[in-house]
Amino acid sequence: MLSGAGRRLRRRSVRGPARPARRAGGRPRSLADNDRGGEAEDPGNVSCILADVLHDPLPAEDYDAVFSISALHHMPLRDALPRLAATLRPGGVLAAVGLPRRDLPREVPIELLAAAAHRLFGAIFLAARLAGDRSWFAPDGVDATMPVVLNPPLTTREVRQQASAVLADAQVRRLVFWRYLLLWRKPRQQQRTSAAWASPQ
Repeated sequence: MLSGAGRRLRRRSVRGPARPARRAGGRPRSLADNDRGGEAEDPGNVSCILADVLHDPLPAEDYDAVFSISALHHMPLRDALPRLAATLRPGGVLAAVGLPRRDLPREVPIELLAAAAHRLFGAIFLAARLAGDRSWFAPDGVDATMPVVLNPPLTTREVRQQASAVLADAQVRRLVFWRYLLLWRKPRQQQRTSAAWASPQ
C-alpha cells in the first residue's frame, strides 16, 4: 500500500517466482494517468490495483507481509490497522512508514538532527546533479499528483498508543527524517497437541 504517484514502483520489478505483489491506494485516478510520456509498463510480477483499503474487500490471511509507505497518515489509524492485519497469514509482518505530527518539546533533539541532516544531504544531492547525474533526487513534475498532508493528525506517541490498542505488541518508533516506523507480527496460531485433548486417566 503506497501513497504517491506510482512511478518508482513501475520502474522496479520484484525478482524471483514469488506471488505477484499488489499495490492499493485511495487516489481517484489510475496509475496510467500519472505517467508523463509512458516510459514504463507494469512489471510482469506486480499487479497495480487502484483500491480503497478502508472500504473495498480485501483478501483474508493471504499475505506473508504487508508494507505501507506514506499512506497511514491519510486515513483513520484505528480503522486501517485492523483491515491490514486481517490480510496477513499467521506469522505475517505488517511494516508501515508514516508521517507524524511534531511532538515538541519532547522531540527537539531529533528535529534538530533531522533539519541539519536534511540540509547536508540536500547539498550533496545538488552537487551530484550539478556534476552531471540528474537522477539524484531531482524534483519531478509528477510529484504534483501526490496527496499531501501538511498537518498529520497524530504524533509518534499517539500512533504508538492507538496501534497498541488494536494490535498487541505493535512497535512504533520515530525515524530521523520526519517519519515513524510501525512493525507488527501477526501471532502464529498455536496448534493444540493431542495431550491437551487427552482425557484424564
